Amino acid sequence: MALRDRLRSSATARRVYRRALRLRAAVVNRVFSRVSFERVPPETAVRLMYQVLLEREPDPGGFADNLSELTTGRLTRTQLAEGMSGSEEFMTRGFSGRMFGASIHAGRCLWIKSLPAARRIVDLGGTHLAREQGAMVSLGYPYPFDELTIIDLPPDARHAIYHGAEHSRVDTWLGPVMYRYHSMTDLSGFPDSSVDLVYSGQSIEHIHREEGALVLKSVQRILRPGGWIAIDTPNARVTRLQQEELIDPDHKLEYTWPELRELIEDAGLEVESVQGLNYAGRSIAAGKFDIEEVSRNYGLYHQAEDCYILAVLARKPV
Repeated sequence: MALRDRLRSSATARRVYRRALRLRAAVVNRVFSRVSFERVPPETAVRLMYQVLLEREPDPGGFADNLSELTTGRLTRTQLAEGMSGSEEFMTRGFSGRMFGASIHAGRCLWIKSLPAARRIVDLGGTHLAREQGAMVSLGYPYPFDELTIIDLPPDARHAIYHGAEHSRVDTWLGPVMYRYHSMTDLSGFPDSSVDLVYSGQSIEHIHREEGALVLKSVQRILRPGGWIAIDTPNARVTRLQQEELIDPDHKLEYTWPELRELIEDAGLEVESVQGLNYAGRSIAAGKFDIEEVSRNYGLYHQAEDCYILAVLARKPV
């Protein structure tokens, strides 16, 4: 009698079968809980790198070369994985739609690294919910600074999705990060022409247009002549394809590029460059948001108006 027929006809057989499945699962879990990437055979390690990072089986040449590097000790397993993650195949593959947020985050890391070097920095809304050093340092700002001041609302005054711990001073490998807890519409605590760079990362969309105008005029005041302001914010031209309402429950306004440019220039600031993060050209052409396209096309793009995020660099005139 087939196993399926025996299980269907006998309650005892079903109990024995379920007990055997639980026992097998326990054995498998116990064995694999001791498995380490560092301890699997070199051939397995190389295959796993290809499967996880490139989503394919290794080609014969690549397999042989990587196995040789590993077995001779010229490179460690971590270094082999680093090299593969730097390949054009990995870098141009992009992200799947399920990883849309990670795709946006990866693009913002590249944008942060492209910002000018500055000694005195103000970050508007720059709390990082997982890292006390704040968003700029966590996302990869590369240059040492004398002081970086984060302006953000007190944790209990933020939307529930942005609650986090409160800090005063955090010493980082780049310099000290200071926190001030109040609205970014109030920059009266900074003297005129005292700041080299202001960063507004995913923050100006959280206030109304009139407040945004006030913030940018205050930024113009505190920047030294030739000082920079960097803004990244959702592009309404694309987000309105994604959904009719605002994409975040705490957003007050999502700007198109003409609207944001007008706000910046009305504050007496000069646009130096505008780029976009996560290209959405096909979505715009079709009039329908394609999350797979936008997730795949992470990084910085020249066609800013066709991207999900606007990334603008402006200066105070000298």
